[in-house]
Amino acid sequence: MSTFGGINTAFTGLSAARSGLDVAGQNVANANTAGYTRQRVETSSVPGPANVGLAAGSPKAGQGVSVDGIARLGDELLDNRVRSAAAQSGYASVRSDALSTIEAGLNEPGPNGISAQLNTFFSDWSGVANQPATDAPAVVLLQDSNVLLQKISTGYTALNNQWNATRSSVDTMASDLNTAASQIAALNRQIRSTRNAGGTANELIDQRSSLAATVAGLAGGTVRTNTDGTIDVVVGGNALVSGTTTRTVQAAGSGTMDGSAGSPVQLEWADKPGQAIALDGGRIAGALSLLAPFAADGSGSGGAIAEAAHSYDVFAQNLADTVNAVHAQGTTPGPPSATGQPFFAVTGPHAALGLSVVPTGASGLATGTGGGTYDGSNADRIAQLAGQAGGPAATWSTFVTGTGVAAKAAIAHGQLADNASAAAQQAQASAAGVDLDSENVDLLAYQRAYQASARVMTTIDQTLDTLINHTGTVGL
Repeated sequence: MSTFGGINTAFTGLSAARSGLDVAGQNVANANTAGYTRQRVETSSVPGPANVGLAAGSPKAGQGVSVDGIARLGDELLDNRVRSAAAQSGYASVRSDALSTIEAGLNEPGPNGISAQLNTFFSDWSGVANQPATDAPAVVLLQDSNVLLQKISTGYTALNNQWNATRSSVDTMASDLNTAASQIAALNRQIRSTRNAGGTANELIDQRSSLAATVAGLAGGTVRTNTDGTIDVVVGGNALVSGTTTRTVQAAGSGTMDGSAGSPVQLEWADKPGQAIALDGGRIAGALSLLAPFAADGSGSGGAIAEAAHSYDVFAQNLADTVNAVHAQGTTPGPPSATGQPFFAVTGPHAALGLSVVPTGASGLATGTGGGTYDGSNADRIAQLAGQAGGPAATWSTFVTGTGVAAKAAIAHGQLADNASAAAQQAQASAAGVDLDSENVDLLAYQRAYQASARVMTTIDQTLDTLINHTGTVGL
């Protein structure tokens, strides 16, 4: 290699050091950029030229350094772990939030809950039994009875509203899923074009990785990497994104809780309506599990919201049947006196919404059993229902306890899933995140390499100057 070749060797060193400075600067600039993956310059030494002719026996130095590319220091295994954890966290968080809302709506234990109002209701019957010929206890009973029914109705309505809000969120999340899939396909196209042109697509890959995590958080699924740099995103066993093409999903099914029994809410492919997508995680799967209708077999394995609403109906019907069975055995004071009269009436498909109080005054209360004006024996029998096994209080207590246990389990599951997701993200950041201390060391190393290469070039320049301008001038 000629002396002039040494200049090229020094130049490659300058170029490599400058590339290293540029990449380290890019890392530092994006130290706080979400989703950014640290990059590193990949270099290799350039071997010396082949020796031929008279120079065949003399060894030759290498010809400098080659910048082979800019590597993205991501770990596919850790990326997959982040996506898997995001899918489970999304599913668990939706259910945890929903069950916590259901539990909070019960207001139990506390003065504003149905348990407290139910105790007041039965206590009022004791008051009527003690003073059957007085209007005041009867008025208080009727007022508190209507307050109890209002609480039952309010609780059921809150669940219906929660179901409607969750149903609306499924539509929104399905739209978000389609948008993310389209963006991944567009990035696939850009990445493939960039790589085919010999460019670096690391930042585009970072964006695509973030979108893939978003898809996982919404609908679970897996990611497959193709040889051309594109990825496929598979949801429910079918490709949501295949290279540069996408499939569209849609939310289908009833828009009301009552209609969900005949038309369950599900996520399906737009080009194959009626076929539900079997999701393995994600927020959409969590929402769909909440929107399922209650199990008609009484197993309680249906959707949490519909099961809770059904429990309100069961409690309201139990309250009406239990009180009416005893009230009908009594006699109203009249005039005219009557027997077989109900205290509660139930209309419509939902007892929680259609429950009403039949008597409008003291004359309609069957307080006695024919023993005269001061007979309060039947009112006392109704008051004793407060402690009856299988009665309204027991039915409500069972529902409250079951809801509390389910909410506690869902919250614990959500916390574990969140912790797993955070741990996966931490592991990913440890491997692919920017370490400013490390980058500072790299900056100094590349700076010194640049200075050293410049010094080599200066030395060669001075040597050439001696050969060109000073050779043959000895003694002159």
